[in-house]
Amino acid sequence: MLFHKPWSSLCLLAGSFGGVFGLGLSEHPDVKAISLRTHSLEPPYLDSDMQSRWWDFGDDTIIRTDRYIRLASDKPSRSGWIFSRVPLTATNWEIMVEFKIHGQGNLYGDGFAMWLTKGRAQGGNVFGSADKFEGLGVFFDTYKNNRPGTVFPYIMAMNGDGQTAYDKDNDGKANELAGCSARGIRNANIPTKARFTYFADKSLKLDLQYKAEDEWTECFEIPDFKVPPVAYLGFSAETGELSDNHDIITVKTLNLYQHNTGSNAGAAVKGAAGSTSSFTPKKEGGSWTWFFMKFVLFGLALTGAYVGFTIYRTRQRDRF
Repeated sequence: MLFHKPWSSLCLLAGSFGGVFGLGLSEHPDVKAISLRTHSLEPPYLDSDMQSRWWDFGDDTIIRTDRYIRLASDKPSRSGWIFSRVPLTATNWEIMVEFKIHGQGNLYGDGFAMWLTKGRAQGGNVFGSADKFEGLGVFFDTYKNNRPGTVFPYIMAMNGDGQTAYDKDNDGKANELAGCSARGIRNANIPTKARFTYFADKSLKLDLQYKAEDEWTECFEIPDFKVPPVAYLGFSAETGELSDNHDIITVKTLNLYQHNTGSNAGAAVKGAAGSTSSFTPKKEGGSWTWFFMKFVLFGLALTGAYVGFTIYRTRQRDRF
């Protein structure tokens, strides 16, 4: 069954499956991870009324509820986007995205982008979204325009100030904050994933899975990076004369909290994020002592309550 809107088409097929995500900071003992439903996506993507409570989508986006959100199809001059309806305000977070870039031709383009920006839900000529954005744009660029010596596909981050245009003719060379080549990320034989990890005012890190399952390759880490305090999460893609399918399979966003607030907290976070710093072990003895004390105090409270009730009941009997 097809459901049409003026700015998009939805291919709605029954069925669903759970997203499979790699392991990041969420499994570290000093980090507590809470899933953010408002910024996550998984099949069937839509509510019972064929809408999404937490996301808006537009242009040529196609949603097949049992398989993918297709931002741009393998046809010329296609573009589409999907943006969260509420801003991501978590101080520290991890965003895990499973995506798929694939097509039939040996020539292909153009790519897709992930956004964390103050603006939202606007189509445009930067991988299907608006130019002169304010915030973070990460571009998964599959078509080489003019960057000699750079291997494509190429992934790069840009920190937009709201006034500077994206250097499209040179594949963002003038805007690049950090980046890496990722040959093999298109038409990969395994699920391709991107894992973004952010700690406020400390670092933004991107790891990729495209060579083998559970094998993560660091793309970049940007120190002292700041995401706007109010930023909307989005994804967009476009094709030109050359084309590809650009699919978002799942998105899982986690709010990260540090258990360890002592002097070793920073080292624990760096170690969890994949640096050479070692993890700080928890002191299990102290935890068991405190648990035992709470158990004893609880028992004393119950005993006192029982004794008090017995005395009260005896006095009430004596009065009659």
